[in-house]
This record gives sequence, C-alpha cells and structure tokens, in this order.
Amino acid sequence: MALDPEMKKMIMEDLERFVRRREFYKKAGKAWKRGYLLYGPPGTGKSSLIAAMANYLKYDVYDLELASIYSNHELRRVLLSTTNRSILVIEDIDCTVDLKNRKLKDKDYSHLGPNKAIDTLWPTQLHRWIVVKLWRRRIIVFTKTTRIGSNLHCCVLVEWTSTSLSYCTTSGFRILASNYLGIDGGGNNPHPLCGEIEGLIESAEVTPAEVAEELMKSDDADGALQGLVSFLKRKKAESNKTEDESEGSTEKAKRQKTDEGEETE
Repeated sequence: MALDPEMKKMIMEDLERFVRRREFYKKAGKAWKRGYLLYGPPGTGKSSLIAAMANYLKYDVYDLELASIYSNHELRRVLLSTTNRSILVIEDIDCTVDLKNRKLKDKDYSHLGPNKAIDTLWPTQLHRWIVVKLWRRRIIVFTKTTRIGSNLHCCVLVEWTSTSLSYCTTSGFRILASNYLGIDGGGNNPHPLCGEIEGLIESAEVTPAEVAEELMKSDDADGALQGLVSFLKRKKAESNKTEDESEGSTEKAKRQKTDEGEETE
C-alpha cells in the first residue's frame, strides 16, 4: 500500500512492541490491548492499512457494525465472541446512526431520545467493555472520514493512537508505480513522465485508491502513466474551478451585504 515509509516504520514498531509486552501489561494490571484511530478521506487507505496490520501480525479481523447493535447486552455478546489475537474494527464512527425506527431493548436506555441513546450507549459502554473484556492480544481500530472533532467522545481519545491518512504523496506514487507497473519512480533512471506526475500530485488532491485505479487501466507503463497525467490534470482543473466558484460566491455575498447596509443608511 502507498504508505509513507516513516509512518509504516512507526506503526510496525508500535505493533511489535505491543505483541512482546505481555508481561508489562500483566505487571501494570492493564488490559493487553492497543487502540488506533485512523482518519482521512475515503480512498486514503484506512481499510488497506487494517488488512496490512492483520496480515503482518497474522491476526483475525472482526468488523463491528454499530447499526446492528440495539442494546448493551448485544454489544457485550458481540465483543465477547471475538477471539484472542484479533483486530476489532469499528468503521466510520463519525457517521450518524439512525435510531428513529429502532427499539432500544436495554431498559437503561429506553427512555432516551435517538441521539442521546447512541451517545450514551456507544462511547462509554463500548470503551468500557473493550478495556475490561478484551484482555488478551486485542487491537481495536476505529476509522473516521473527517478530522478529529468534538463529535468523538473524549474517553475514546484518551488511550488511542491517532493516525491521519492523507491524499497521495510523491512517495506514495512511487510505491504504487513500483507495485503496479514495476518501475522505479524515484531511482537513478526514472520514467520520463514521473517528474510531471509528481508535480501534479503535489498540487492536486487525489487519493492513493484513485492513483492505483488509473495505473491498473493499462498493462503498458507508458499508457498507464499517460492516462494518470490526463487524470491528474482534470482533477486539478476541477479543483481550480471549484475554488474560483467559491471565491466568486464569497465576493457576491460580501457585495450584497454592503449594498444592504447602504440601503439601510
């Protein structure tokens, strides 16, 4: 995957340290668990990173769907059904769960409105059961499509490592070019188009998934890279057009506000 080498090294070292520190957790009286919060736009590699972590450690992966959790009892049952040496994934925690047509079976939450119910059940109970029950070689990963904000309960942030996955970088492109086309984008003899592509990547917001999709469209390196150049130029033009329209709307709003003020006077 197109992960920054420094970030890759940091995550691997952190995982290795977690696995070998069983006695440390036991001596400290802490649950043998590790938590990560991955956040970034869709297509930046959150799911791929989770799969890579599981493959590296040879861990099982469990995907917890919050929409299927109706009560504290069900939450407890699901968490206890996971095995040791596993990664528990809770994706898109910043998305709103619609509870309007659901019946909360747990009497402790039945009197609460939809928003209050999910706020109460989800952050505190989930965090508490992870800490208490997932005691042997568990890794818990949350994913989020937006930046860390106030809508994420503070108890989740206290013990979790936050990792931001951004748009594709030049180093990310080089990894993808090597994996998909077998070319060295940053070596002594790079492909003639690599320099142009790296310049476009620095000024256009594209995800690693979008770059990978373009590179897969042709078995010929020249054709694939030329297609990527065209794609990046379109993305850059679209981004510039959006910025111009946004600036135009802002200026128009300012003029209207000024005109209204003058009319009032």
